[in-house]
Amino acid sequence: MIKTYITKLLDKTVRWSLPLCLAALPLNGSAQIVVDDDDDDDEIEVVDEMGNKEEIDFPEAMTYDMDSLMSQYMSKTYLATDNDCQMKNENVTYEKQVYIDRLHRMPTIMEMPYNEVVQSCIDRYTSRMRQSVSYFLGASNFYMPIFEEALDLYQLPLELKYLPVIESALNPTAVSRVGATGLWQFMLTTGKAYGLNVNTLVDERRDPVKASYAAARYLRDLYNIFGDWNLVIAAYNCGPENINKAIRRSGGEKDYWKIYPYLPKETRGYVPAFIAANYVMNYYCEHNICPMKSQLPVKTDTVMVDRNVNFSQIASVCGLDISMIRALNPAYRRDIVPGATTPSPIRLPISDISTFIDRQDSIYAAESSTDKRLEVPVEETVVKTTTAKDRKSSRNAQWHKVRSGDNLGAIAKRYGTTVSKLKKLNGLRNSNIRAGQRLRVR
Repeated sequence: MIKTYITKLLDKTVRWSLPLCLAALPLNGSAQIVVDDDDDDDEIEVVDEMGNKEEIDFPEAMTYDMDSLMSQYMSKTYLATDNDCQMKNENVTYEKQVYIDRLHRMPTIMEMPYNEVVQSCIDRYTSRMRQSVSYFLGASNFYMPIFEEALDLYQLPLELKYLPVIESALNPTAVSRVGATGLWQFMLTTGKAYGLNVNTLVDERRDPVKASYAAARYLRDLYNIFGDWNLVIAAYNCGPENINKAIRRSGGEKDYWKIYPYLPKETRGYVPAFIAANYVMNYYCEHNICPMKSQLPVKTDTVMVDRNVNFSQIASVCGLDISMIRALNPAYRRDIVPGATTPSPIRLPISDISTFIDRQDSIYAAESSTDKRLEVPVEETVVKTTTAKDRKSSRNAQWHKVRSGDNLGAIAKRYGTTVSKLKKLNGLRNSNIRAGQRLRVR
């Protein structure tokens, strides 16, 4: 066990702010840090001048093992070790000034300060978590474009794309000890507040696209409250209430490093871990870490379904791997698309969309005990049963496949019905339709 004792940590901290004058700013306060490098330790021990010990937790995602990351379908299918890159097991360490200079050179408006807590997080990534970093780099090709589009839409710093690295280790189905879920680790109430649907069958916190845009809105709102990106990142971890409490306890200070002693212990390690994640995702080569080789997944598209349909029905009739369907549709918790509640999208490889549309009747007709069980839509409290008349009506239904140039008015006229009836039959909220869509006309 190697222990490094650092006195007056915050007095020695160097902070860099690129858009200003790139000057080093000292931080107030003093502490003594014991960095314990024991492989079984997931904490940093802090000892104050009175000898009182405190423990700073690493974020939970920094404790995940590599096997759990590689068990995901996307990882098993599209990631592999790059044998052309000679990854060495030993980490390369540098003088403190080298780390300071590298953080200084990062093109960002966000502060990337250096101190011994940041250093301990960098050391963890570049030593114990080397294989995980290799995974992060490979999986970035799947997720970073989604994160960047969402952040750019709300004019947020793109470096925030590394938050899911410390939140979920880029695992879209990750669930924390307290129930935070998905790549961005939304708690239930926060997710719902930002428009993510969560019920027995659906959890949109696990949808990479929807969760990314919700996270961007949340980060924007936090910045409008605090006006400081370190406080925003801390608030994302522990909630704005805890940040406000720490500000009050510090006498009104609004600087992350000044309210640092008053934060929850995991949050004290959270901003340093974020800085370390930015560092290692940019300077991995200098530490002999090779990205996993990634093959971009197949192009996909969505098709709407207006009845409950089980993944097993789709897989069986269309000849698809059910694991792939699950990976492409992580928001559906029980392998069920609840189309009976409201028309719902199913995402499939674009090459299989036409097969799904052509065989839709067979998919719906396929034996499914789950489909029979789901006679009550999950968001309704009134019992709704399926009668013999309903089943006969469904069997006698007539369908129209939308072609380029079609509109609801023309389709209604062709089949002797009205636009309002078409909307009601298909659960449409507006008149927007698209080529390839399947509409019930009778």
